[in-house]
Amino acid sequence: MRDDTTPNRRATRTRRTRETAIELALDLDGGGRAEVSTGLPFLDHMVAQLGKHGGFDLDLKAQGDLNVDAHHTVEDVGIVLGEALASALGDKAGVRRFASISLPLDEALVDVALDLSGRPFLAYEVELAPDAGPLGQPPFDPQLAEEFWRAFATSAGLTLHLRTRSGRNTHHILEASFKGVARALRDAVRVEGAEVPSTKGSL
Repeated sequence: MRDDTTPNRRATRTRRTRETAIELALDLDGGGRAEVSTGLPFLDHMVAQLGKHGGFDLDLKAQGDLNVDAHHTVEDVGIVLGEALASALGDKAGVRRFASISLPLDEALVDVALDLSGRPFLAYEVELAPDAGPLGQPPFDPQLAEEFWRAFATSAGLTLHLRTRSGRNTHHILEASFKGVARALRDAVRVEGAEVPSTKGSL
């Protein structure tokens, strides 16, 4: 809930290349409303989890060369979302910075830990079945989730660890990953002080 002293933690981003056209608006202090359209229904479902369970308002529209491959769209959505997060956080004064969670979804359990460190790093140990097939139509290759998170972590400037502890169903594993990151972000971006949480004085 905002008051007159709450910083405006909002950001908009536009990205246009020969491969994608993306428009995004993010409000870190929203109510969990997410409207996502990428042309990949499974990706829409996953990114919407970030808004809903992160407590963010998120509007995202993306058009990509899905006739070539889904990779460009998935990666560029991660880039734009990470850029918007970094912009909305500003100097990160007062944020909790660190957060972690073990998030279950039926038989799947995924560990997530993150740090709004300013140092991009992704540790991705999300194990899927060797024969895990694409999800949705047009198809989303489950392996592209790693590309999404790498692009997101790099452009947001955060350290992100994801690891499966159990799981068989590909959809459940990936959804637990997205929900886990959402909940960890919800905790990490929470303002609970006034100082930048670093002995260096900046993040």
